[in-house]
Amino acid sequence: MKGHDTALVDVSDEVLAKSKLAITKSLGRIQEKFSQDPKYGYLEGAEVFMSSALKRLTLTTDMKAFVESADIVIESIVENIDAKKKLFAEVDKVAAPKCIFASNTSSLPIAEIASATNRKDRFGGLHFFNPVPVMRLLEVISPKAISPDTLRALLSFGTDLGKQCVVCKDTPGFIVNRLLMPYLGEAVRMLERGDATAKEIDQAMEMGTGYPMGPFKLADYIGLDIVKLILDGWHKRFPENRIFQPITVLDKLVSTGKLGRKTGEGFYKY
Repeated sequence: MKGHDTALVDVSDEVLAKSKLAITKSLGRIQEKFSQDPKYGYLEGAEVFMSSALKRLTLTTDMKAFVESADIVIESIVENIDAKKKLFAEVDKVAAPKCIFASNTSSLPIAEIASATNRKDRFGGLHFFNPVPVMRLLEVISPKAISPDTLRALLSFGTDLGKQCVVCKDTPGFIVNRLLMPYLGEAVRMLERGDATAKEIDQAMEMGTGYPMGPFKLADYIGLDIVKLILDGWHKRFPENRIFQPITVLDKLVSTGKLGRKTGEGFYKY
């Protein structure tokens, strides 16, 4: 959308086909808005936007062919530290020396992921928020080893994408999730104690604080498996911290496959 030649690398053609469908649908929604806006020349301008954006996108399983000439590689795979380190170790072997690496992790330490590479000074975090075309915030994570030039380049890249960038040190959960996940956990503990229902807690936070979504609606939207994964990861690293302790209600929902919106049921039914 912003004029960058982009390659999306994934594990199979089947996965890439699903990705292309999702990307095309997302661009289509933006195109529809453009088609009603005189600033974009109505429909004709919208169609040019759509076609030019798709022309800049390559979908491939051939990581090496595109990484060799890339200026920046952004990883967005499963939230598993070993998987991320394994991937970056492979990418590091073929990427050009100029290439900057970034992880889109929402909770894992950037420095630990970067330890699998030989470019710790050119490794940072770019934590985007879902849905990315709509959410303007971008957390730019600055581990101790990152060079000033790399940090400036990441901030410039994020600004070029139209994002509002905030810089955070390489701390657990960065800014948003470090505040958000304990908040969601405390809401579930209130429910577990019987203090109030999920609906009442949501209404209280929406109407009392102006939040657009209460904690249970938000947890269902994020995915209860993701919430549990992040809290469990922090509990493993900081077992003495009460706010990261496992929560029976959350564990039960995840173990029975009730993960929120994506499965049709979580704290609510959809």
